[in-house]
Amino acid sequence: MATSVTETERKYEAPSDASLPDLTEITGVATGPEEFDLEATYFDTDDYRLARAGVTLRRRVGGDDEGWHLKLPAGEDSRQEVRVPLGRAVKQPPKDLSSLVRAHTRGSGLGPIAEIRTNRRRWQLTNGNGELLAEVVDDVVTAQTMGSSTTTTSWREIEVELGESGDRKLLDTVEQHLGEAGIHPSSSKSKLSQVIGVKRDAIPTIGKKSTAGEVVLAYLHEQRAALQNQDPRVRRNEHDAVHQMRVATRRMRSALQAFGKIVDRDSTRELTDELKWLAGELGTARDLEVLRARFEDGLHALPPEVVLGDVAARLTRHFAPLEAKAHKDSVAALNGQRYFTLLNAIDTLLAAPPLTKLASGKAKDVLPKLVEKARHRLDLRVEAALGARDNDEPLHEARKAAKRLRYSAEVTEPALGKHAKTLRKRAKDVQTLLGEHQDSVVARPVLLELGRGDENGFTFGLLYGKEVELAHKTEADLPTLWRKLSKEHL
Repeated sequence: MATSVTETERKYEAPSDASLPDLTEITGVATGPEEFDLEATYFDTDDYRLARAGVTLRRRVGGDDEGWHLKLPAGEDSRQEVRVPLGRAVKQPPKDLSSLVRAHTRGSGLGPIAEIRTNRRRWQLTNGNGELLAEVVDDVVTAQTMGSSTTTTSWREIEVELGESGDRKLLDTVEQHLGEAGIHPSSSKSKLSQVIGVKRDAIPTIGKKSTAGEVVLAYLHEQRAALQNQDPRVRRNEHDAVHQMRVATRRMRSALQAFGKIVDRDSTRELTDELKWLAGELGTARDLEVLRARFEDGLHALPPEVVLGDVAARLTRHFAPLEAKAHKDSVAALNGQRYFTLLNAIDTLLAAPPLTKLASGKAKDVLPKLVEKARHRLDLRVEAALGARDNDEPLHEARKAAKRLRYSAEVTEPALGKHAKTLRKRAKDVQTLLGEHQDSVVARPVLLELGRGDENGFTFGLLYGKEVELAHKTEADLPTLWRKLSKEHL
């Protein structure tokens, strides 16, 4: 069975003659050194797709955490490590792990690409209560590439990993002490990247002098990374993963639609259709997740005396099988060729983007006009919604337009600064308000179904009434938020 931990660490280059500083000066207590000999075999595709995505997959023997390890990006200095016991597998990674990297392999095989042997000395930094703050390890590494030709290299490095009771300020403190001893941050994020010479694909940096094309492409790079990072989390059925993966698809789709005069719109229509398909495949799982949480929160907010019967159990009986099937269907979509073809299309777009002449213009000159088109679209939708009576569909369309404006402003934020940020926030306020309304629209029929002919019907009726009240409130609040949004310009 796979287990998962999040590790936060930094790596440092250490000259062979450098001495570690006195670690007791950092936290007061430093135990060690303990010594280990570690042997690891790393697996990847022939063209290093995992390494380029910042993912590592290895089989390691030795130490107190030996086994199969899959490391996935999880933010600055952090990675999520999924572990499986060694077992009998040697030549191929276990399916529990290889299935989690299909967004990268897409049917290509995994094979050994490097062997790394490490002689490790480890110190543990603790506080006065004996709680682990950090581990500092001094590694002497010998590595060999595998394949048609091999190279062997060796080096020394220092790793500092946070313990359960440590924080990032401690990492900064340790780094300062190491620097004073002549030990500085490593240019490689992992041992593997150092031996095979492949670094993680970087997201382009954007500034106020960037072109319109550079700004839009950087945003698309970010969303590709977000989509791929959420893929294994969806497969593992982790909290909020489906939502975050859908957000990445929608952000990318909105950017391609809103900035079609920069990244040629005719060239991306099929891709945006496929992004819509993927969001739809994940939609049922997300809708069920939202409804269950909504009903549970509403139930907890009611006075205990009006909660008649075991309503919580009724919710579980209703949602559990539906959510299980929705998760199974989502994973089936992620295992299909259509999904892999979509990912390939994104890669192709970013490798050779179909930029227009407008893309070479300065971002500050080109982008505001395109964002204003998204604003005009929202204005028309809100006007239609305010003019409609007892009709939820115009409000739903206004919500989608607010989302497009929000994401359009978000694209421009690195180049246009605070005005884009404020516009994005105002658009998000409108989207959130109308999202509450739409969630209420979706929730009411389900509450009717749950309460009809059920001993818990009274309580579900109360929840239904609160949904109606909330919908009326969102409709009343919309004009105020819209006016606030109308005051913001790029």
